[in-house]
Amino acid sequence: MNSQLWFDGIGWVGAVALLIAYALVSSKRLEGDSAAFQLLNISGSILLAANTIFYGSYPSTFVNLIWAGIAAFSIAMRKRAPSR
Repeated sequence: MNSQLWFDGIGWVGAVALLIAYALVSSKRLEGDSAAFQLLNISGSILLAANTIFYGSYPSTFVNLIWAGIAAFSIAMRKRAPSR
């Protein structure tokens, strides 16, 4: 399998993960601060970042890495916070 096809697939899987996360929060099936939502954000963002690095789209890479960082930070803060 050639590299372009591989990175296209990675990008599509990342995009789908982010769209699923958004749809689940919008339909109130997930909470915006839930671990599942944040993990979908992290995985989707990292996969999209890999795709954008491959294609040299560095502004999109930057946004996706920051997006993943925010999600990781949210999970870390959630683990530190006392249980509700």
